[in-house]
Amino acid sequence: MTGGGITPDRRGFLSGRFVAKPGAVRPPWSREATIVAACTGCDACVTACPQDIIRLDAGKHPVIDFSANDCTFCGRCAEICPEPVFDRKGLAFQHVAVIGAACFAVRDVVCQSCGDICPEMAISFRPRIGGPAMPALSGDRCTGCGACIGICPAQAISTFQMAEVNHA
Repeated sequence: MTGGGITPDRRGFLSGRFVAKPGAVRPPWSREATIVAACTGCDACVTACPQDIIRLDAGKHPVIDFSANDCTFCGRCAEICPEPVFDRKGLAFQHVAVIGAACFAVRDVVCQSCGDICPEMAISFRPRIGGPAMPALSGDRCTGCGACIGICPAQAISTFQMAEVNHA
């Protein structure tokens, strides 16, 4: 059962829990299928990005690296691309942020860096007795911009691919 982006480990398989296989985060308004079909690896989107978050992977396809910056949705990558890779009519990203178990709050250390930086206020903090407030991410407010990823001192935030949504 390895199709569809799900990779079960032995214990997860036996208990019915599966771990999502992390996929490449592609530039906003692009999809895996259009990148594979139309991207020539020309590097135009990489040089156009003012946030310096677009890189080319081993296959010469653009990927996002949120480690140092976030996406401001400026659209320069889509504007400069000479190929039909970008479609600005749909959602910018097909992923949302996910806060993992390495989060400092889970380990009883006070930290609210992700909530402080989130431009959409998608991360709130729920008080708890005997420990620091726990982060709670609102998936419907998250734009996938990655601001929380680079700022997290525990590197506990990653992305989760949503099902492909068709916005015609």
